[in-house]
Amino acid sequence: MEPVRPGRPRSLFGEILDWMLAPLLLLWPMSIAVTYLVAKTIANGPFDRGLETDAYVLARQIHPVNGVATLTLPSAARDFLTGDNVDKVFYQVIGTRGELVAGVRDMPLPSDDDHPQPGFVEFRDATLHGNDIRIAYTTAVLAVGGAGETGASAINGSSSVLIQVAETLDKRSALANEIIKGVILPQFVILPLAIVLVWFGLSRGLAPLTSLQANLRARRPDDLSPLEASSAPPEIEPLVTSFNDLLTRLAQNIDLQKRFIADAAHQMKTPLAGLHMQAELALRDDVSPDVRRSLEQIATGADQAARLVTQLLALARAENRMSGHVFTQVEIAHLARLAVRDWVRAALAKQMDLGYEAPDEPVFVDGNPVMLREMLSNVIDNAIRYTPAGGRITVRVRPEHEAGRVRIEVEDTGPGIAPAERPKVVERFYRILGREGDGSGLGLAIVREIATMHDGTLTLDDHVYQESPRLAGTLVRIDLPVSRNTTGLT
Repeated sequence: MEPVRPGRPRSLFGEILDWMLAPLLLLWPMSIAVTYLVAKTIANGPFDRGLETDAYVLARQIHPVNGVATLTLPSAARDFLTGDNVDKVFYQVIGTRGELVAGVRDMPLPSDDDHPQPGFVEFRDATLHGNDIRIAYTTAVLAVGGAGETGASAINGSSSVLIQVAETLDKRSALANEIIKGVILPQFVILPLAIVLVWFGLSRGLAPLTSLQANLRARRPDDLSPLEASSAPPEIEPLVTSFNDLLTRLAQNIDLQKRFIADAAHQMKTPLAGLHMQAELALRDDVSPDVRRSLEQIATGADQAARLVTQLLALARAENRMSGHVFTQVEIAHLARLAVRDWVRAALAKQMDLGYEAPDEPVFVDGNPVMLREMLSNVIDNAIRYTPAGGRITVRVRPEHEAGRVRIEVEDTGPGIAPAERPKVVERFYRILGREGDGSGLGLAIVREIATMHDGTLTLDDHVYQESPRLAGTLVRIDLPVSRNTTGLT
């Protein structure tokens, strides 16, 4: 059973942004609910005071007539009970024996144990005729003793009258809505602005990480110098220090690898050269044909082994992009001329026409001259090995000013490479079946690695030559960017 792979970690920016915005967006509806409750409380205040005043007025207008509570309302008192254009006002007076003295009969009554003291007004919410109402209620003392009775005797011989004044809640709801609008509407502007400010502040806070990333991306592959940890924020300074330690260990490993490659090249090429020399010396003596064939095969095998060792070391250097190769400004046309000159003797041995077409002006690229020369040598060597005797090979350097690059072409009159085989021949140790030649299958792999190391590309195509349109050799194109500091290309 395969282990479950953990998901890709989220970005630090997104994680912090979520933890900052999620509580903000969660608190926003809560603040709306709290605002609504506060708005209702604020809206109830002035209207409750008005109901309280009305209840006091009604309480003063209750008088005993023959021991029975009676409500006497002057015309001025009736005006305030008519309500207004928005809300309806109701009132009710219940006598000492529970009889209706005045007002609405079906107004809800308070519970038996909920009777406020005379002179104190209490409030409650209820429903009347399908409308929500707010009720202010109090009690009034109705004296039943003689007119001259006062003090404790009057209180002991008295009964209470219940007075209730109610109104609908339209004005209260309108005021509460106005308060909510006054508070909530600015939040629709403030909340997006707060999100933008959080985004901007977080971006500014993570700017050192962005700067560090840009610094690392701008570095050349061979730059293993440590980062400046003192300029980093304290939170990421340990990370920078650990990264510098990694760079130090990497530089040490690269130095060990470079020493190993140099030692391996010396230790392997020296005995192979000695073996070839001993075979050549033995061939000068008078030996039997069988021995001569064996010595010739030994000499050829030593040459091939030496070439294979050289190519393997070149491939190792090319694949190791961080091997500390120093890039300088190289005149690629001159380098190509030297590479062609190195292979003239091998071409003449197979009676080949090896030509070179130089550009009209110097062309400079940024690169390692040793690796670039190795790349050119492998292309020419590959063409010589697979082109039949008497063939023609042309090396051409052509600048392309508008594209900002230089194109190196090597064309031959060999058997060519089928389109289906072209992606494979650039792989290591791949050789086309049935193809003559003593190559190792590393030449084009080395060319591709070195071209990639110099930000270039390798392309394989047909070279249709003049003798017959049906005959096509191989055209190898290498495109390299020209040097940024070049002043000769205009």
